[in-house]
Amino acid sequence: MDLLLILTYTAFCVAIFKIFKIPLTKWTVPTAVLGGIVLIGTLLILMNYNHPYTRFAREYFVSIPINPAVRGLVVEVNVKPNIPVKKGDVLFKIDPTPFIAAVKQKQAALEDAKQAVPQLKASWDSAIARVTQAEANRDRAKSAFERYDEGKRKGGKNSPFSEIELDNKRQSYLSAEAQFKAAEAEEIRYRLAYQSNIDGVNTDVAVIQAQLEEAQFNLDSTEVRAPVDGVVTQMALRPGVMAVPIPLRPAMTFIPDEDRYFAGAFWQNSLLRLKEGDEAEIILDAMPGVVHKGRVAKVLPAMAEGELQFGGALRSSNQLFQRGRALVLIELDDENELLRTLPAGVAGQSAIYTEHFTHVSIIRKVLLRMQGWLNYLFAEGH
Repeated sequence: MDLLLILTYTAFCVAIFKIFKIPLTKWTVPTAVLGGIVLIGTLLILMNYNHPYTRFAREYFVSIPINPAVRGLVVEVNVKPNIPVKKGDVLFKIDPTPFIAAVKQKQAALEDAKQAVPQLKASWDSAIARVTQAEANRDRAKSAFERYDEGKRKGGKNSPFSEIELDNKRQSYLSAEAQFKAAEAEEIRYRLAYQSNIDGVNTDVAVIQAQLEEAQFNLDSTEVRAPVDGVVTQMALRPGVMAVPIPLRPAMTFIPDEDRYFAGAFWQNSLLRLKEGDEAEIILDAMPGVVHKGRVAKVLPAMAEGELQFGGALRSSNQLFQRGRALVLIELDDENELLRTLPAGVAGQSAIYTEHFTHVSIIRKVLLRMQGWLNYLFAEGH
């Protein structure tokens, strides 16, 4: 951009010297040079501060790494690379055989758990009956013991009951009391097992039901589907590959169909002038001579050069020397169909025009368009 301005001024001076036949003397040439330095320097300062320009503009997009939720052998790849797909379309399938077996196993276990519920009710009723029987036996043994004990105390030495008989009745009563308490404990155990519910469902049944739902989820996950509308590109997945749910090695990369945002890296010197809504223009290397108009959507609030994260390593002072540029998101006003056909991630150059010194922005716009025309000139291997 600076070179274009210098060349333009040089061409202007040459034309003036030729048209008006100004002689090249020790006064005219230095005057033209000094005038150019002052004029171009002033314009550069005003433009760089009020209407910044960057050579580093690029479209950024988010890719979604596709990882299966389960581990298994890929048996079918349903998506074709670079062909748009809709949300929910099957991308590839994993062998479902072990997951079908797991679902059937949990279904059988669930039926067993459901059948066990009425059995628990029957066991509880039986325990209640045993408690009643044990209580009657205890009361009978207690009554006999108390009769013997009272007869022994009243009869003294002439009592018809011996010490051995009294002790036998005491032991019978204590045994019946222990049996009654054991029957009560067993009744409590069956009652708690039967009445243990979550939202009205027996806990054992609820546990198996949850396991069945998890097994069904794993089975459904053998069909990996598109998370949103988009496209898969550079796909190397083939049947026979072992797909694993490891984020470090996705099965394929999915590019969602989203609105395009361009980001430009601008020097920090002009940050006080930039604000959301400022007019912006972008030229792309892939579209020489075409200027795309837009607006500043956001000046990102952080730069990576100053980032700190928790860790066990100290920061080197060399990292303080990295000054970095501020990232500015630019939203295009109107995306034409030709732009939509370009690959995501195209690069170019951008300029932002603030409300300050608006008359100087005309020069920046002219220079940006001249730079766009220069995109027709490139050499690859020549």
